[in-house]
Parts: sequence; C-alpha cells; structure tokens
Amino acid sequence: MLDFTYHNYTNIVFGRGTEAKVGELTAQMGKKVLLHYGTGSIKKSGLYDRVMASLKVAGVQVVELGGVVPNPRLSLVKEGIELCRKEQVDCILIVGGGSAIDSAKAIAVGVYYDGDVWDFYEDKAQPERALPMGVVLTIPAAGSETSAGTVVTKEEGWVKAAFGSNIIRPQFAILNPELTYTLPFHQTANGVADMLAHVMERYFTQTTGVDFTDRLCEGAMRSIIHIAPKLKENPTDYDARADIMLAGCITHADILGVGRAGDWGSHDIEHELSAIYDIAHGAGLAIVFPAWIKYVYKDNVPRFVQWATRVFDVDLAFDDPDAIVLEGVRRLEAFFQQMELSVRLHEIGIDDTRLEEMAEKAAPVGNFKVLEKKDIVEIYKLAL
Repeated sequence: MLDFTYHNYTNIVFGRGTEAKVGELTAQMGKKVLLHYGTGSIKKSGLYDRVMASLKVAGVQVVELGGVVPNPRLSLVKEGIELCRKEQVDCILIVGGGSAIDSAKAIAVGVYYDGDVWDFYEDKAQPERALPMGVVLTIPAAGSETSAGTVVTKEEGWVKAAFGSNIIRPQFAILNPELTYTLPFHQTANGVADMLAHVMERYFTQTTGVDFTDRLCEGAMRSIIHIAPKLKENPTDYDARADIMLAGCITHADILGVGRAGDWGSHDIEHELSAIYDIAHGAGLAIVFPAWIKYVYKDNVPRFVQWATRVFDVDLAFDDPDAIVLEGVRRLEAFFQQMELSVRLHEIGIDDTRLEEMAEKAAPVGNFKVLEKKDIVEIYKLAL
C-alpha cells in the first residue's frame, strides 16, 4: 500500500426534500451567489422555483448563468468568470449534474486567476484560491459533487481535458434521490457506466497490499451491477435511486482509491471520443473500458482473474486464466447492454477515420500500463 493523505470536506446532505435547505447552506458561503445550471430541465420540474424561494428566504442575492451542456464548454466558463467578476459574487450554487459542476469549478478558480483558466487544464498552473461552491445534484453519475476534479472541453481543436485540486471540492452537496425520478433512462444508464468506470479505474492497479480497498471496490461494483437494472423496471424505486445516488458520490470521492495508484487511461481515451463526437461520457466509457481490459490484462492476469471471479462470479472451473478474464469482460458488456448501452463504436455511428488523430492527442496515458499512440489505436480498434 502507498502512503497517502485523504482530505474531503464536502458536507453531504442526503434524503427527501433536502433541497429546502439550500438557502441556509448557501447563505453560510456568502450573500451573493452565481446560480449555474444546464439548459432548462430544472425549470420544467419546478426545482428552480423551489431553490429560488429558499434562497430568497435566506436573503441571498442571485445572479444566473444557465446553458451548460454535456461535455461543458470553455466558452461558457469564460463567460461565467467575467460575470462573477462584474457582479462580485461571493460563491457559486450549482443545480444540475456533473457537467454543470465541472463548469462551475472552472469558473470558481478562474475568477481569481490573472491568466487563461485553460492553463490549469494544461498543467501550466495550479489554483491557489477558488470561490466556494454548493451543489443540488440532479443526475447521479460523475461524482463531481464531492470530487477534486473537473473536466472541460475547449472548442478550439475540440480538446477535452481535466485537472484536480482539493480547493475545488464543493462545500456542500444536497442529494435528494427523488429529484432523479424523471431522468430519461439513457441518462441513468450513462451515469451508472461512469460510476462503475470510476471504481474500475481505481481497482485495476499494480499496487500490492491493498486487500481492504480491493474489497471496498468489489463491493461497490457488485452493488451497482445489482441495483441499476431495478431503475429500468421502476424509475421511482426510492431505495434503488438512493443507492445509486450514494454510489455515484462515493465512487468518486477518492476513498476507494487511497493507498493505491489508479489508472485513468480509459477516461483519457474516452475524452477524445466525447470531445470530437460529443457523445455522453458514460456511453463512451461503456465502449472503451472493455476494449482497454482486453488489451492490457496480460500485464497482470491475476488482478483481472480476481475481478472476474469476485465481481462477476466467473467460475474458476474454467481453469484457464485468459478464459476467466474474457468471460468477465463478456459479462461486463452484457451488463452494459442490459442497461441499453452500446459496447462497440460502430453501434453509435463512429468508424475508424479519426482513430490516429484521437490516439495522437491522448498519448501517453495510464498507470497500470503506460499506453502510447500505437497502443491507443489498437484499443480503439478493439472497440470498433
């Protein structure tokens, strides 16, 4: 096990009706807030009105910036930075999912930075200060409501990049599973694929002596795989919604990755797909991750055998390590298909014309196995 320091200060407020507390929690951060959200679903659902009423009772002034789209854009981030400076806001409140949260995190660090906020995403600078943030979560998926990470897409060249810092963890996250009842199933499914990938990125490691976190990860994966199909059968199953919402939060709150080196190659490889083709991140991960496993598993066969047997109950009577791993991959793909997700690029209309370009932009990636351009091209080919 590796040495580590774990720090996560996000106050999680979980349960029915908890969005009613947003005013008092926001008032603890400041008296003037940027309300950041997506393209209008919160207004149709009535959540916007409830949030605004709570903020008004708490005496919080509101400046609004909507328009966040999946794979959030740098142009809107820069608009938000200028708006926050002009209006002298004290904090940011996000009502939405991972895209809105990631956009807000970029705004929060950009307000106090004299240079281009994209510098953080190119590792040219590290933020020293950020506006405090709070979240009312509407889509369980990315876990950005408690994480130290943010991912934004730069329209020039369609580059999708990430950076992380503890100072961009939200101060509070309101999680009411009832707010997810009306999500289209494909959004639920994409979210499930994202959170499952967050566990696997941490699980597939070359670090030894990590049995405790191995079993935490295995339990998380088994639980997600067991619970998620229930949401297809009954979208208003509160207990299933609550479990999935908590899973999305915990799987990216860093606790599952303490003491071990995660990989994150699959995420970087997928970022090129969603940057160029504008597909949902979770949908891309459902295609990339099985292909990644097929390509790298021989670098540590016992770890993948452990995954296949402990998570998917693959029978060791196969008595063939390669067959055990590949059966685990088949069952992973079968789960994604049960969730109505594609597992091949051609199923979503992506061909081989831009594989070299994407691989060139992504390389090098990964920790479990460092992947160069030629490796990434082969993974894309396996995903076709």
